Order: sequence, then C-alpha cells, then structure tokens
Amino acid sequence: MSVLPLVFTSGWASGINAYAVVLLFGVFGATGLSEEVPEALQRTDVLVAAGVLFLCEAVADKIPYVDSIWDSVHTVVRPVAGAVVAALLAGESGSLPELAAGAVGGSTALLSHLVKAGTRMAINTSPEPFSNVGVSLAEDLGVAGVITFAVFHPVAAAVVAGTLLVLGIAVVAFLATRIRRFLRRRAQRSKERRESKRLATAGFVHRPQE
Repeated sequence: MSVLPLVFTSGWASGINAYAVVLLFGVFGATGLSEEVPEALQRTDVLVAAGVLFLCEAVADKIPYVDSIWDSVHTVVRPVAGAVVAALLAGESGSLPELAAGAVGGSTALLSHLVKAGTRMAINTSPEPFSNVGVSLAEDLGVAGVITFAVFHPVAAAVVAGTLLVLGIAVVAFLATRIRRFLRRRAQRSKERRESKRLATAGFVHRPQE
C-alpha cells in the first residue's frame, strides 16, 4: 500500500502540533504497534526531546497571545517537521520518493499551521481565556486521535484529515471577515470617543440624539 495517505495525515497533524506527531509515531514504533515508523523517530533522544517540547507547547498553546507568538515562531518549524517526518516515512516504505513525500508533508503542514494560527488570532479577540484552553485541548486530542487512527487505517484517516483541513480553511475565512468587522467597529468607536473628548475640551456639551 502507498504511504501517501499516512504522509498526508502526518503533514496535517504536524501543522497543528509537530512535537506530538514525532512523539506518537516514536512511541508506536518503539512499542511495536507499527512497522511503518522509521527507526530515526524511535531513538530515545528524539523521544525525550519531542516529549519536553510537547509539554512546552501544551502550556504555551493555552495562554492568550502567547499562543500566537508561539505559532509565529513555529511558522517554519512545523512545515519543516512535516516534511522531514513525511520523507522518513516514505524512505521506510520505499513506495513513494522521499522528495515528493517531503513536499506533500511540508505543504500540508504549512496549510494546517496557517489555519491554526488564523483561528488562534481570531480567538484572542475574545476577552475570556477559556476558549484558548478548550481549542488547544481539542487540537491535542484531535492530533492524537487522527495519528493513532492513521497508524491502523491510513486511508480513512487521510480522508478525515483532508476534511478537517478544508473545514478549517472555511472557518478561518469566515472568522477573518468577522475580525475585520470587529476592528472597523472598534476603530469607529475610538474615533467617536476622540471626537467627543475634543468637543468637551472645546466647551461643547455632547449629547446623544434621542
């Protein structure tokens, strides 16, 4: 069977949480649950590093605005990680050229990352912090569930990942429109407050119309 579905799914998941992808694949390979995982991902030092970085992301990803800064830093990291994991998976199976696999994994990870970063920017316009925690937990559980599913049912998991990617793009496009409206309203209110203050300073009484 072609490794392409697994490559695509790993790319999508890497765009959301690359460290979780490396950690999960490494654990599945080290415990013998999957023979598709290359030995490079099963090394102890790789697993330890992925585990530590996963914990760091788990914390940073749930703090408003810190998550957006973290996403900015990982604009390069996640696509590169997606490409590397994809190339390793292709090299292990021998059914797909490593360069092609890297391109698929990297580009899919980039799209997935942009969806995640855009969603977080929209969520950060909300004054309460709980939505960040909820979305972050959903992302972590989603990555874990889809990657686990992909190990045993790669084609079905690729369909799920593709569907989530398309839905994510649609949601970001919708949220971008809402954000632009929100920013325009905020700018208008700020302009009105400055005008009211200017009139008050000039000795006029500003009364709202009945």
